[in-house]
Amino acid sequence: MMFTLTEVASLNDIQPTYRILKPWWDVFMDYLGLVMLMLAIFAMTMQITKDQVACLPCLEDPEGAAGNKPDPFPQQTTPAATVGATVMTSSPMDSKDLPDEVVHELHVVHQQMPAVERKYANQPQPTGVRTNLDYQQYIFVNQICYHVALPWYSKYFPYLTLIHTLVLMVSSNFWFKYPKTSSKIEHFVSILGRCFESPWTTKALSETACEDSEENKQRLTGASTAPKQVSLEGKDEVANVNSSTPMLGVKFSADKPISEVPSSMTILDKKDGEQAKALFEKVRKFRAHVEDSAFIYKLYVAQTIVKTVKFILILSYTSTFLAKINFKHDCEPDIKQLTGYRKFFCTHNMAFMLNKLLISYMALILIYGMVCLYALFWVFRRPLKEYSFEKVREESSFSDIPDVKNDFAFLLHMVDQYDQLYSKRFGVFLSEVSENKLREISLNHEWTFEKLRQLVTRNALDQQELHLFMLSGLPNAVFDLTDLEVLKLELIPEVRFSAKVSQMTSLQELHLCHCPAKVEQTGFAFLRDHLRCLHVKFTDVAEIPAWVYLLRSLRELNLIGNLSSENNKMIGLDSMRDLRHLKTLCLKSNLTKMPTNITELAAHLIKLVVHNDGTKLLVLNSLKKMINLIELELYSCELERIPHAIFSLTNLQELDLKSNNIRTIEEIISFQHLKRLTCLKLWHNKIITIPSSIGLIKSLESLHLSHNKLESLPPALFTLPKLRHLDLSHNSITVLPPDVGLLHNLQHLTMNVNKLEVLPKPLFRCTKLKVLHLGINALTVLPEAVGQLVQLTQLDLRGNCLDRLPAQLGNCRMLRKNGLVVEDHLFDTLPVEVKDSISKETNVFMSGL
Repeated sequence: MMFTLTEVASLNDIQPTYRILKPWWDVFMDYLGLVMLMLAIFAMTMQITKDQVACLPCLEDPEGAAGNKPDPFPQQTTPAATVGATVMTSSPMDSKDLPDEVVHELHVVHQQMPAVERKYANQPQPTGVRTNLDYQQYIFVNQICYHVALPWYSKYFPYLTLIHTLVLMVSSNFWFKYPKTSSKIEHFVSILGRCFESPWTTKALSETACEDSEENKQRLTGASTAPKQVSLEGKDEVANVNSSTPMLGVKFSADKPISEVPSSMTILDKKDGEQAKALFEKVRKFRAHVEDSAFIYKLYVAQTIVKTVKFILILSYTSTFLAKINFKHDCEPDIKQLTGYRKFFCTHNMAFMLNKLLISYMALILIYGMVCLYALFWVFRRPLKEYSFEKVREESSFSDIPDVKNDFAFLLHMVDQYDQLYSKRFGVFLSEVSENKLREISLNHEWTFEKLRQLVTRNALDQQELHLFMLSGLPNAVFDLTDLEVLKLELIPEVRFSAKVSQMTSLQELHLCHCPAKVEQTGFAFLRDHLRCLHVKFTDVAEIPAWVYLLRSLRELNLIGNLSSENNKMIGLDSMRDLRHLKTLCLKSNLTKMPTNITELAAHLIKLVVHNDGTKLLVLNSLKKMINLIELELYSCELERIPHAIFSLTNLQELDLKSNNIRTIEEIISFQHLKRLTCLKLWHNKIITIPSSIGLIKSLESLHLSHNKLESLPPALFTLPKLRHLDLSHNSITVLPPDVGLLHNLQHLTMNVNKLEVLPKPLFRCTKLKVLHLGINALTVLPEAVGQLVQLTQLDLRGNCLDRLPAQLGNCRMLRKNGLVVEDHLFDTLPVEVKDSISKETNVFMSGL
């Protein structure tokens, strides 16, 4: 079976798209390989069809023993020699074994021989040397001498040429065929082609050119004289800013502002936008996959070295055989017993052609080798496992394009040998700035002002509120909602407040829930002077924007996330000294000690809230310096006793120690020094008893002891003259002491989920009671004295053992059906007029008044 040139040349063929990874030397070597392949096939064709030797025997000279070597081709033959050579002796034929017919024919021929000899007796004698060899013997001798006399290189040169050429061809393109590299290369070429042809690439580069040509025109929306934003590298920090906008050494943005470009440039087809987004994701994943190793680079270097070694090997042994390709050869086969001759003289008809083809092949190999050496020089001349986009960064606005390494870098170096424009366009999809621009264009196209306006709602404080969840960024149309008061952003990966945020003159509260936020300088100046409340929820403390600690007009700051003691120095609390108007600080985290830097807020902080999510708070010494604190909340801090540091807070008015592990409150006696303490919340703990010293806190107005393990109440509890709110629900109290009647200012009493069986009559002397919760107890009778509570608005009696309700409930003129929580069958025991009175609507009652 024969192969065509096209079929063999296909070994050197690659996919057309792979050609962008072939530098000029690889292309040149491919063409050299093709020429060598054609030469090898031509030589094989000639050898198969025409290659042969022609041999003549060398006559042995009797004087050869004297040392005279006979001439194999004498120029003239003597007649005596001719006659001697033509003398033939005839002998009777042995016809014993032949058939009769054959014997008869031979006899006739033998009788005619003298006549024939006489006929040619007058002809001239041959002048050549008579060899006594027939045609078949010549063929036999030629074949024997072809294999014996010819050098092996003359016989196998075309085949060696073909094998060497095929090896070089395979070596040149092995990295395209090897499974571990071909998949990466195919993926890279596919992504590169899409990046090159993507409309977003053209748009991004055209916008860059537009920005470069118009960079001095300051085309930011709404401010022809607006200050420039901090540049990508932070080199332009000294911007044209208002002198009243201190920078305090903070870089506020990692991006340049997006210029307002014509609509024909900013509008991107939705399909093209989605494809571009997918390309960004593919490039990101491909980079992470390819940058891990340098296998493609090593394989390319290896195949280049193999080709170089192959060139040296071929050239070294081929040059030694060039002189052995001759036209004339002496042949001495061991066939004298078959031909009668020991030595033959042969000629090789393809010798001249093979000599010229070998010289041509060596010339091609030499050129091939020089190109291989240049390829090796290029490979080792500079580090190909690193690729810098410095030139692209200088020529475009995407100065955040990262440098790449390993196989990714090597592939880009190879592409540069084809066309550097490919790398430039590919770099667009490595830039986060470019990706953010694409997201912004798509985002603004989808989230219009009308759509956002429909999402604005009214919250519990009757404020206009907008909640955006899991968007790719912050739409520009948000800044046009000038009446918006509360903005909540949740799980938005890229939030940028541009100068247009200054249009939101009503904005006072901002929520950033897992939203890394950047702000332009002009936008920061507005937020610094107008924002009053900020909530930041994060996973790692590094996610807190640095500009948060510079909002000098901020009144309330909520930080929700991991603020463990090991990271206290990273929180940035040392910068809180600039929050000169901060009144409320809420830390919801897992602190083991109170950050010392919050003492810098001591001069103006009035409320501190620490939600510790069950982590034990061990060190609270920093609290001693917070002398201006009015409210302190320590939730879920695993406190076992009331911290002594609290007793130094002389201005404290409200203390909340909810959900701790407090068992005893003997230290409560020290609260007598806190003259302004009006509210004490010790709920959701494990308190067993209340010490009598509770009566020393004369200023106390509200006491919360619900969800504890109380079984009895001390009389001193009811000597607090200002107590208005008492919550003792969810305990195990069996008796409510009669001393409760001493609380003349009591307005709210909650005793739900206890074990009360009887209510003391003095309780109903507390005529200012408005709320009385007695649900889920063991009461059997509700005294008729309940009618003395004329200001009662809420009464909870569900879950007791009552048989009826007293008719005196009708005297509680402010009690309404929605404020009376009781089973329906008990409500039906009331007289009709009482039921009608209680069932009246509130507005009817108010109009009657």
